[in-house]
Amino acid sequence: MNSQIEVWADYNLTRIPVPMAPPLRYVNSYILYGDEGVTLIDPGPHTPDGEAAWEAIRRELKLAPQDICSIVITHHHPDHYGLAGYLQQWSEAPVYLSRRAHEETQRMWGPESTMNQALTELYEAHGMPAEWISQLPAHMESFVPQVSPSAEVTYIHEGDEFLMGGQRWRAIESAGHAPGHLSFYDVRRGLMLCGDAVLPQISPNVSLMPGSDPQPLQSFINSLRKLGKYEVAQAFPGHRRPFTHFTERTAMLIQHHEERLETVQALLAKQPMSGFAVCSALFGTELGIHQMRFAMSEALAHLIELVRRGQAVQISGDRISNASCGVIETYLFAEK
Repeated sequence: MNSQIEVWADYNLTRIPVPMAPPLRYVNSYILYGDEGVTLIDPGPHTPDGEAAWEAIRRELKLAPQDICSIVITHHHPDHYGLAGYLQQWSEAPVYLSRRAHEETQRMWGPESTMNQALTELYEAHGMPAEWISQLPAHMESFVPQVSPSAEVTYIHEGDEFLMGGQRWRAIESAGHAPGHLSFYDVRRGLMLCGDAVLPQISPNVSLMPGSDPQPLQSFINSLRKLGKYEVAQAFPGHRRPFTHFTERTAMLIQHHEERLETVQALLAKQPMSGFAVCSALFGTELGIHQMRFAMSEALAHLIELVRRGQAVQISGDRISNASCGVIETYLFAEK
C-alpha cells in the first residue's frame, strides 16, 4: 500500500494526502467505509496532480464508481472543494456542503461573480501598490480550473446527523476561515473531522473578502470558542497530521490572534497606517501573489476587528485613479 495512505481501521477511516501547491503541499482527504457505502471527504483541488492522485487511489483501494455514496465538502476553498464536480461525474454520487459554503463558491467563481474587480478595489483602497494589483486578475482566474466542473450540491445544515462510515456525525457550522465551514463530530467516539476550522500546527488564514463575512476575525474567535466546548479524543484536520489536543489548540489559536491584535494596535500607536503598510509590517513583502493575498486580507481582518472593538479608527487618505472604476478613496487606520 502507498506509504502516504494512513488507515485508521478502528474508525473505518483512511487518510489520503492529495497534492496541492506549496507551501502546504497536500490536503487531507478522508475515506470512510460503512454499510451505506463509501464517503469521500474534501477530495482536493482539480489539478493534473490531483486527478492523477485519485486515479492511483481508486486503483489501490479498488474503488468503483458505485461504491461511492457521498462526497462531503467541509468548505468552499479550492483545495477542499475543487475535485467535487469531477468525482461526482465519475461516481454520480451526491455532493454535500453547507448552503453558505455553496454561496461562497458562487461569490468566488460563479457566472455572476464580480470578485476580481471587487478585490482589486478593496486592496487599492487600502494601499496595495500597482505592482501587486496587476498580478491579481490572473491569480484569481487561475482558480477556476481548480473548481471545475461545478458540482450539483445538496445542503447539510447545522446540527444535522449525517451518516458516514456507519456512524452518525453531527454537523457543526463555523466561520472565520471560511463562511459555512462544516466540521463533523462523532459524539460516541469523540472524533472530530474538523477541516480547516482547527489545524494542529498552523493558524488557518482569516481573510476579509468583498461581499463575504464583514467581521471574519470575530467570527473565527467565536467559532473556536464554540468548537472548543466539544470533548474530542481524536481530531482529523484538513492539513498536517491528526491530533489529540483539540480543545487546547482552539485556545492557542485564540491567543495567537489576540497577540496579533496587540501587535497591530502597537503599530497604529506610532502613526496612522494603510492596510498594506500593516500587512507588510506583519508578513513582509518577500511573498508570491498567492501568499500576499492571504496576508493582505488577514491584515485587514485584524484591522477591522480593532475598529469593531473601539481600539482603532478608519480615516480617509488620498484619492487615487482606478482604471476600472474611476477615482476611489483610500483609507488609513489609526489608534483610537
